[in-house]
Amino acid sequence: MVQSIDRAMQIINTLTSNDGKNSWAISDIAKEINLPVGSVHRIISTLLKHGLVAQIAETKRYTVGHKWMEIGLRSLENIDFRKATRPIMEQLAQDVKESVYFSIPNGNDAIIIERVDSPSSVRIIDNLGERIPLHIGAANKSMLAFMDEEIKESISHELIESEKERLELLRQLNEIKINGYAVSYSEKTEGTASIAAPVIGFNNNVIGSLYINLLGSDIPDERFSFLVVKVTNAANEASLRIGKTK
Repeated sequence: MVQSIDRAMQIINTLTSNDGKNSWAISDIAKEINLPVGSVHRIISTLLKHGLVAQIAETKRYTVGHKWMEIGLRSLENIDFRKATRPIMEQLAQDVKESVYFSIPNGNDAIIIERVDSPSSVRIIDNLGERIPLHIGAANKSMLAFMDEEIKESISHELIESEKERLELLRQLNEIKINGYAVSYSEKTEGTASIAAPVIGFNNNVIGSLYINLLGSDIPDERFSFLVVKVTNAANEASLRIGKTK
């Protein structure tokens, strides 16, 4: 039984091993995993029954089945974003010696759902559950920047009446999308700064934002570059853990 499972996974891994090859002949699969064609055929027959492998009728070649997508989507629905990101946030807080937050979009607002306090004695505290309009602050702008253009336009119209201010926001969002991170100074709390990067999930959907809060608005260039690298790396790691494909 264990050997059969192992061989079945070898077949699945072969079918997904080459991005440029969408289907495989059974002889190629057998050669790749060093098994007789007859053995491979028996295993594939079972995999076909369960939707784990599919056969293209016109060519008789094999590809991965729809069942994997179903399993993957169910797994994504059950992911606890706080649990998935917490270890990453804890490491980031230790690395940068600042408080770290995770926000998620909710309508025209964002909600803070997780926080790891700075290990230092001086901290900035944003409250869990706090709702903040999506056009305010680095975290929210980093999420808004990576949303679909229609959603971005709709939210900006609902939140901002002034056309001049709305166009300025859209200019900022374009810049944020190019850079991959956002920075804000004293937008929500006077005398503070935030550096944020988006967390992107399956199908490039915006899941949330990881951000660092720190005191002051005059950040030395070396410190600023360090913080940007740390928060973007952490957000990328969170994105992969939550479901983004590389």
